[in-house]
Amino acid sequence: MTKKQRALEIIDRLKKEYPDADCTLDYDQAWKLLISVRLAAQCTDARVNQIVPKLFEKYPSVEALAEAEVADIEEIVRPCGLGKSKARDISACMKMLRGNVPKDFNALLKLPGVGRKSANLIMGDVFGEPAIVTDTHCIRLVNRMGLVDGIKEPKKVEMELWKIIPPEEGSDFCHRLVWHGREVCTARTQPYCDKCCLNDICKKRI
Repeated sequence: MTKKQRALEIIDRLKKEYPDADCTLDYDQAWKLLISVRLAAQCTDARVNQIVPKLFEKYPSVEALAEAEVADIEEIVRPCGLGKSKARDISACMKMLRGNVPKDFNALLKLPGVGRKSANLIMGDVFGEPAIVTDTHCIRLVNRMGLVDGIKEPKKVEMELWKIIPPEEGSDFCHRLVWHGREVCTARTQPYCDKCCLNDICKKRI
């Protein structure tokens, strides 16, 4: 089985296992997702979802956040960790934005605090464009499954996956990896290979 064949089979099985998998960050506007994904660095999505309602209640628009004092933003987002740098990035990003979130990958990368992971998430979830989000779950799982070989750098993993994942499948595939990584192919415990829908084709199991 080639990597591409394995990838297509994994995509098909995960679709059946997690038909409704989507982004685990709560948002209703693109700029809110930008903020949430910045806060999610070294923090759980669940914690971010608890914190951001307070932020958006106090600052309900891009303009309001752009005008806010960095220290006031930090006070709210501190429970997400790295409060100083995250607040600084959020403030700078909103000041630069002052309008619609750009529908362009390279333009997104120019925003403070926005890396490839965040830009891909916006492109896939907000704009429905081809995207591969290489978060920690994705990197761990595609290495275990044998879709990449011992690569841990997010951009390199992304580039390898672009070679074997159909563009229209990338965004949903990465969301399903998050769900599978939390429920079955776990990081902090032994993965539950015995109940995994991929156990007969996964490199770790073979």
